[in-house]
Amino acid sequence: MKKITSLLALAAFTFCQAQAEDKPASPPPGEGGGPGKGRPSPEKMIEHLDTDKDGFISETEFKAGPRAKENPEKAAEIFKKMDTDKDGKLSLDEIKKAPRPQGPPPGGEGGKGKGDRKGPPPANK
Repeated sequence: MKKITSLLALAAFTFCQAQAEDKPASPPPGEGGGPGKGRPSPEKMIEHLDTDKDGFISETEFKAGPRAKENPEKAAEIFKKMDTDKDGKLSLDEIKKAPRPQGPPPGGEGGKGKGDRKGPPPANK
């Protein structure tokens, strides 16, 4: 029985090790994308979205971006908030000054932060 348990543990360890080696490297901070990975750096944002290479992102260029296509109405709202000088385009400075999305609330997504928990703390296993 000990031999079977040891073999199963070794197989599980080997499988986990192989999975970890196959996982692609994470992008550097500020260069992520997709849900939960944050926005790209302001410089990368201009590099990718500024199709006419004038150094600014127009509302049309902004709405053509991958995240804007998911929700065009929200993209228009975000663009208007970011365009602080109301000239119809985003400068590097405006993008840098825009608030960045924060991580999940304390206690996990939709959870309560410490101190709001009722009952005993969860048991550590």
